[in-house]
Amino acid sequence: MALRTFLRTLGPGAPSVDTVVTTARVRPGAPLQCEVTVRGGGADLDVERLRLELVVRAEDLEPDGSTGWNNPYVVTETAVGPFRLPQGGTVVRRIALDVPWEMPLTHERGLRLSGSRVAVRTELAVDSAADKGDFDEIEVHALPAQELLFQVYQDLGFRFHESEVKLGRERWPDRMKDRRTAPFWQELDFWFPASWNRGTQELETVLITRPDALDVHPGGYPPVTLPAGEPDRAAWRQAVEEHIRSYWA
Repeated sequence: MALRTFLRTLGPGAPSVDTVVTTARVRPGAPLQCEVTVRGGGADLDVERLRLELVVRAEDLEPDGSTGWNNPYVVTETAVGPFRLPQGGTVVRRIALDVPWEMPLTHERGLRLSGSRVAVRTELAVDSAADKGDFDEIEVHALPAQELLFQVYQDLGFRFHESEVKLGRERWPDRMKDRRTAPFWQELDFWFPASWNRGTQELETVLITRPDALDVHPGGYPPVTLPAGEPDRAAWRQAVEEHIRSYWA
């Protein structure tokens, strides 16, 4: 997977940037490894910074409601520099981006989650002019505990509809007992099973993932907390169903 962008702001003979994401499939909590090659143009340049950004499509930043993402949200970033780029020379930097535990998912059990988009974006700043490259999309796959939660929902008859990333620390009611550490969250929308007599109503579910546990918030209510180590499918199904029915009987 590669991204190529030319720094048009610097005119003819500008340097080029080639970013290769060597781990294009990652999981929350793991590093994302990238290699960036900067090739010099027609003159020596002093590069102020080379920055990689891990970005997501956030519903709040796309007011037209489209599936595009003209204004992505930066989850994390890493910068290197300054450094000298000689005329016609090459500089290679290996950069790792830390993928947070609460990173929005794009895939679960190998299936694409509708509405989820994650990418790496490269920025090169020279002489106070910054050039941002195009998005280089990657896949964020669910952890085993997260995959089991999707399986439990499926066992209970829920059908996944779509995913949305929301922003803000102050938007959760007190009753949700918020344990987030990130200023964003991923909302997973599921259709209720027909047997629950909810018609076309959806159950909005938020997963807050930590190394040792998973908080499952159904429909804006407090979470049921499930241990991440050696999860038991039958026990999880019972706990999740009882918790949801306590609010959605």
